[in-house]
Amino acid sequence: MIALLRYQAALLVGSHRWLPPVILYAAYLAVGIQTGGPILDGFGVAAAGLLPVAVWLTRICVTNEPPAARNCAAAAAGPGRVHLACLLTATFASLLLALLGTAFVALVSDAHFLHHRVAVPLLPATVAGLLTALACVLLGAAIGALCNWPVLRSSGSAIPAGLLAALLLLVLGASPANAALSGLVTGSEHGTVSIPWLPLAGTVPIAVAAVAAACALSSRRT
Repeated sequence: MIALLRYQAALLVGSHRWLPPVILYAAYLAVGIQTGGPILDGFGVAAAGLLPVAVWLTRICVTNEPPAARNCAAAAAGPGRVHLACLLTATFASLLLALLGTAFVALVSDAHFLHHRVAVPLLPATVAGLLTALACVLLGAAIGALCNWPVLRSSGSAIPAGLLAALLLLVLGASPANAALSGLVTGSEHGTVSIPWLPLAGTVPIAVAAVAAACALSSRRT
């Protein structure tokens, strides 16, 4: 599996297809994060942008390999393992962006709550921001796994489905991502730091199930 991950990472880096989502996320942070703004709000903004970016990176990794090369890799290592390597590569790339985004917010934001009267404990706030970002990345990976090949084989349906699913998970109250983001915003308003353990716990099985289903289906459709 390590060799497959290295291979998929090399494909991703060499293709330069990662540049548009990374540049877009950097621009999003530059516009959305205000220097000296409340730190919890900044963590929420940074985490929210990761969900569609993770969907995008997942699509890039899933569709990055030429069909002939993918068939050769699938014959050697198994189609399920090859597809899992694609999905894990996208997830690790998204997690790297999550770390960078969280660090950026921690550096430029004001470690106070919304009204700048009470200081925020920096370490718990950073943990809350990072775990919220992790929840968004995992949900983005789940959407990417279900809204691309082998589940949806047409780009005309896969791309709109992925964008719509990302939007819904950000705005629907039942979504773990929405719950984690709302915890940061509410905490900034009320002067509390809430670690999103419950939303993250709900996110993990969703991501695992989506990835497992996509990998199992790839074995049948290769």
